[in-house]
Amino acid sequence: MSLRASRIPRRRTVSAALLALSLALIVPGSAQAGPAPAAGPAPAAEPAAAAVTFNDDFNGAAGSAPDSSKWQIETGDNVSNHERQYYTAGNRNAALDGQGHLVITARKENPAGYQCWYGTCEYTSARLNTSGRFTTTYGRVEARIKVPRGQGMWPAFWMLGNDIGSVGWPASGEIDVMENVGFEPSTVHGTLHGPGYSGSGGIGAAYTLPGGQVFADDFHTFAVDWAPDSVTWSVDGNVYQRRTPADLGGNAWVFNKPFFLILNLAVGGYWPGDPDGSTTFPQQLVVDYVRVTSDDGSGSGGTGPVTGLAGKCLDVAGANSANGTAVQLWDCNNTAAQQWTRASDGTLRALGKCLDVRENGTADGTPVQLWDCNDRPNQQWVVTGARDIVNPQADKCLDVTGNNAANGTPAQIWTCAGTANQKWTV
Repeated sequence: MSLRASRIPRRRTVSAALLALSLALIVPGSAQAGPAPAAGPAPAAEPAAAAVTFNDDFNGAAGSAPDSSKWQIETGDNVSNHERQYYTAGNRNAALDGQGHLVITARKENPAGYQCWYGTCEYTSARLNTSGRFTTTYGRVEARIKVPRGQGMWPAFWMLGNDIGSVGWPASGEIDVMENVGFEPSTVHGTLHGPGYSGSGGIGAAYTLPGGQVFADDFHTFAVDWAPDSVTWSVDGNVYQRRTPADLGGNAWVFNKPFFLILNLAVGGYWPGDPDGSTTFPQQLVVDYVRVTSDDGSGSGGTGPVTGLAGKCLDVAGANSANGTAVQLWDCNNTAAQQWTRASDGTLRALGKCLDVRENGTADGTPVQLWDCNDRPNQQWVVTGARDIVNPQADKCLDVTGNNAANGTPAQIWTCAGTANQKWTV
């Protein structure tokens, strides 16, 4: 969702199932390196694989409805944003194409005399959610999607706090993974909504394709990497924003709890405007897959090496567990000094201690070290789909100093640049 002043709280829920839950307003530098570990070379341990906690590849016969064990289909209209569509039941506007895709189709029609907030409905479309079927707290939430085109089109992939039935919106929180409005064919938006920053006051940013490319021309992967006190957005692996409680101006961070998923294609409304004579119908939102991964199903991971530049490993110098020991690059050797655990509290741990930004620094070139775990922000790390390891407080990436692949090169934080010395495999 954009930060346009014209926005109002997003979407009013419309399914009977969600109404039963009382859903009301829903608005869609260098550290000194110590001696190298003494152990000889050995095969590197395999890192723990990410656990897929939700996956839908939309395989099935052409014309069949989405898997009802994963998705429920909402019905009705939406007065809160003055959208023009009526969301229909069954497979009329949401169906598999037989080629591994979900197709949500918006049509200019009214085959059953549907009534909308403005009178007789002019359009039909579909909206699906996983409420009551699947929720997640943290992990990577992604979908590969081809959006529709045209004035008035408003596709979205987003999430709502599962407690919306008891606390209402925006206290429930909303994470918009991707929204596109038809008059911006090259741009998508990612946004947070919560108490004090909802509707047009949502906290977010936009991503624009280079060279005048248009999102409707091809599939793109839209994702958030979600950790305690941090949400990071990417398009096709390109990170374009990170948000933490520090971005909320003192308002409550409501994103450390379960959320469910939503896919929909709206037609018209305050933000995109209504279709006009240039808009052709039908229009389709085509979804290749929706997937949620979490290292062990709870946002944490197993123990294994973290590999980076030149295939070398992130290493605790001298296998020394003392506070302040430098963390460096070294040939992978399967020693304890190279075994890191990605913990559910957002820390990276080795030898019983945490990867720490020295003296709580945020400047480029601040070294990283080993230190007692202390729940401070300089020990928080987000591993993105683009293979960056980011300290959200500094908004900087874990970096091999000077792009130097020599053994003993210290690690530091540096402004994220997408370079090879900032890419890691956890």
